[in-house]
Amino acid sequence: MAKTYLLEIGLEEMPAHVVTPSVIQLKERFAKFLKEARLDFDEIKTFSTPRRLTLQVEGLADKQADVKKEVRGPAKKIAQDADGNWTKAAIGFSKGQGASTDDIVFKEIKGTPYVFVQTFTAGKSAKDVLAGVKDVITKMNFPTMMKWSTYSFKYIRPIRWLVSLLDDEIVPIEILDVQAGRTSRGHRFLGHDVEIKTASDYEADLDQVFVMADAAKRKAKIREQIAQLATEHDWKIQVNEDLLEEVTNLVEFPTAFAGDFDTKYLQIPDEVLITSMRDHQRFFYVTDSEGNLLPHFVSVRNGNADHIQNVALGNQKVLTARLEDAAFFFHEDQEHSIQEYVERLKKVSFHDKIGTMYEKMQRVMYISGFLANQFGLTETEKNQLHRAAQIYKFDLVTGMVGEFPELQGVMGDKYAVLKGENPAVGQAIREHYMPISADGALPQSKVGAVLAVADKIDSIASFFAVGLVPNGSNDPFALRRQAFGIVRIVRDQGWDFPIRQFETEIQTELQAHDATYNLDFEQQTQPVADFLTDRVKQWFSNQKIRYDIVDTVVKGQRQDIRQMFKAADVLNAHQNDPQFKDTIEALTRLLRITAKSDIALSDLTVDPALFENDAEQALYEAVEKLQKTVTPTMSMDERFKALAGLRPLIAAYFEATMVMSKDEKVRDNHLKQLLIIANMVTVMGDLNQLIVK
Repeated sequence: MAKTYLLEIGLEEMPAHVVTPSVIQLKERFAKFLKEARLDFDEIKTFSTPRRLTLQVEGLADKQADVKKEVRGPAKKIAQDADGNWTKAAIGFSKGQGASTDDIVFKEIKGTPYVFVQTFTAGKSAKDVLAGVKDVITKMNFPTMMKWSTYSFKYIRPIRWLVSLLDDEIVPIEILDVQAGRTSRGHRFLGHDVEIKTASDYEADLDQVFVMADAAKRKAKIREQIAQLATEHDWKIQVNEDLLEEVTNLVEFPTAFAGDFDTKYLQIPDEVLITSMRDHQRFFYVTDSEGNLLPHFVSVRNGNADHIQNVALGNQKVLTARLEDAAFFFHEDQEHSIQEYVERLKKVSFHDKIGTMYEKMQRVMYISGFLANQFGLTETEKNQLHRAAQIYKFDLVTGMVGEFPELQGVMGDKYAVLKGENPAVGQAIREHYMPISADGALPQSKVGAVLAVADKIDSIASFFAVGLVPNGSNDPFALRRQAFGIVRIVRDQGWDFPIRQFETEIQTELQAHDATYNLDFEQQTQPVADFLTDRVKQWFSNQKIRYDIVDTVVKGQRQDIRQMFKAADVLNAHQNDPQFKDTIEALTRLLRITAKSDIALSDLTVDPALFENDAEQALYEAVEKLQKTVTPTMSMDERFKALAGLRPLIAAYFEATMVMSKDEKVRDNHLKQLLIIANMVTVMGDLNQLIVK
């Protein structure tokens, strides 16, 4: 008969961001526990609040399935001696199966009789199996863990109660000084302890003590209450999903309410108001139908509607104090010029081993200027970029960013425009931080994109230059994220980006302007190049590109990020072509032969007079024709198809030609002919890495 099992872990309030991942982890661990214990079930439901992680297992088998096994032992000739007596091998085998020699039977396998013993293991009851749940609970992992009282045991928060019920029967569990029972706890202020009669009654019983245990229902209730407020007041309320998830995990019995703030604060930039409300107070902000911010907010109380107006007034006071600070900083910051702030950066450390923020800006100014020339920016864009690079970190020393660090870049944009800078300069200042996460938004302007790349290049090169290189999972300066950002921006903009070449030329640029500030960048050229290449590989991995295709494109000679993307797209698109295998084999054969050549690439003149067969002439004419069409603007797909068209001619060439002729002139002529093709092939990467079957 199917049963229902309830497990509730009662805790001190957990941080909101760990509630959902923790209950998911608990469910996964418990499902694995039941599977390994051979205890069948239909479904595991989860419940969670800031003070509890709960599972409700429905359709749980009342016992494990019985296990019958037939185990084969040694051959009969080994199990018995000549007189038919059992040998030590037979006796040991039977004992090992929990049986005796009386239980042995013989069965033939391919004409040879073997010893067999049939075993039977009766399934344990569900209650006996569930006694092992303690390990599921205690072995959970959390981002932060703590000890309490005199115990050495660590958990996300102190465990205060446990409920463990199989239908209506308590399944004993004990963790530290807490024994499982049927008593749960209601809302901290509105509820009281409650006896859970049966496992199936859990949700209904908690409803009676002001706890909505189902997080999905709680979230839906909050969304419904916010929508009702919006309808009542004719507001547009921006329901940020991350904030909604956080608020859901902060409350057990939600009641949404509205509050107001003085209209004078609407003079402050919207970003400041929204940050104050959303990030600091966990409020939802309100706009009119045109998207204009209104002097109202919506919050969610952990409780009912009693005295809700007092709660709203209390929240208004807290928000007003924060907005008053914001207003002060906003007006105070404008009393100083941008140049004053830039001068202050000369005394602000970027890192004590690297130098000041001002020195970083100087390096980025030259790096961005170099990149602007490479990426074909207009003169207007170059001027905007130059100005942005001169000042782009100035807002770090403003009062507003000191109070609201998450607004760096945003306030730089606002203040720059207020001080008369071109809006494109302000936009670049805002965008240079992008992307702020692995899949975050990218800069929308070319000026902002170049500044973002330049800033990230400088950060990576500077930290590498002083030996602060990420290792393992340790990356305190987020260099992997910044490198991945470079890769994403370059792909998005479609820029050529030969890694090693740019690194070397950037170093030359900095040295020419005496802007290295005693940092030795040259020694880290290869490590930095490898680091960026690894981020390209990461991007491909995220796209599920075949690993051998990835190895092919990243191990090319030029190491150009854009070319890597193009080559991977082409190889991925053509990998299932009927002639793909033959094409790659033909091209890699000539690559292997030419790899050993010491002929200078500057002198690849082929002499047809030295040809010894028609296949050489046919290939020569096809390559001559191809060279006229293969240009830097030719797409990678067109290049691949053109090279694939040479496949039958290359095959015929190798069939008829002894490449490594004893005649040196003839041999060199052969190699020159193949090197011309190889140079066109290697743009796609190292095709030797491809696995074709």
